[in-house]
Parts: sequence; structure tokens; C-alpha cells
Amino acid sequence: MPAPVSLRVVCLVSLLLASATLGAQTTYRWIDPATGRTVLSDLPPPPGAKRVDRSSPSLGDEAPPTQALPYAVRQASEKFPVVLYTNPGCTTCKQARSLLDGRGVPFVEKELGTAEELADAGRQLGGEIRLPSISVGRQNVKGFTPTTWNELLDAAGYPASAPYRAKPTGEAAQ
Repeated sequence: MPAPVSLRVVCLVSLLLASATLGAQTTYRWIDPATGRTVLSDLPPPPGAKRVDRSSPSLGDEAPPTQALPYAVRQASEKFPVVLYTNPGCTTCKQARSLLDGRGVPFVEKELGTAEELADAGRQLGGEIRLPSISVGRQNVKGFTPTTWNELLDAAGYPASAPYRAKPTGEAAQ
């Protein structure tokens, strides 16, 4: 004897909801200390991993911001993350930020205000720092020269211009 239609609908809806929650698992993203590469996994990161991000999507969550970016930009930003070093009130820093925004490059902006922060950034970038400076993957450029910055971004695989409505803005200073 066939089951009533309402029972079939209830079973179907239950199965759909169960399958949606099975796909919603915790995802980890970190920088592997041995290789320096970004790793995405459903397994927790090993001890010593840098910049660990954890996300647990639920049924109502939106996609992470990186998934809203075009494929080429996502690939470049995973392999060659961009860090912009600036100083509050720096007019050249605004030009540098505009260059990155105009190309649609996602970046983290680090504002350096104290002498200690400048010294730490100088050690990371290899010598005396000039602001604005940029780090693309493991490559660093001190000072703002648009042609040099564009060549570095081109080599990393970032598009020459941002697709329509895909111009990210640097994250808050960290």
C-alpha cells in the first residue's frame, strides 16, 4: 500500500534538511609554517600554524567574502596575499590604496604609527622601511612606485583591473 502524499513530502523535506546540515562542517584556513602556503582543510591545523581562521557555516550564513571574488583573484590572493603598510595621514598611502582598489586586489592594511611598529615592519621587510610599502607573498617593495607595484601584482596573477563591482577595500589595520 503506497504512503500518503503528505508523508512522502515530510520525508523528502526531512532528507533535504538533513543533507544540508551534513555539508555544513567546520573549515580551517591557516598558513603552513613549513611551506608558507595557505591551507584549507576540514582538519584542525597543526601546532605552530600561523593566521588560523575557523568557519562553521550554518543554513543561513552567507558565503565568505573570498568566495564572492572572481576566481583569478581568489587564486592569486591564496598564493600571494597582499599586505599594505601605511601611516595615518599619508597622502601617498591613499594613492597606493587606490591602486590596489582599482585592480580589485584584496589586501590587509597595517597602519604603522609608532617607531617600534616601524622598526618591526623594517625587520620583516628587510631593512629600513619607507611608507607606503607592500608585501605580495614573499616579495616586498618599499616606497610607492606604481609601475613596480603593478609589475609585482601582475607577476602574482592579479588582474590588471577590477571586474565591475568587485573592488575590495583593505581590512582594518591589524
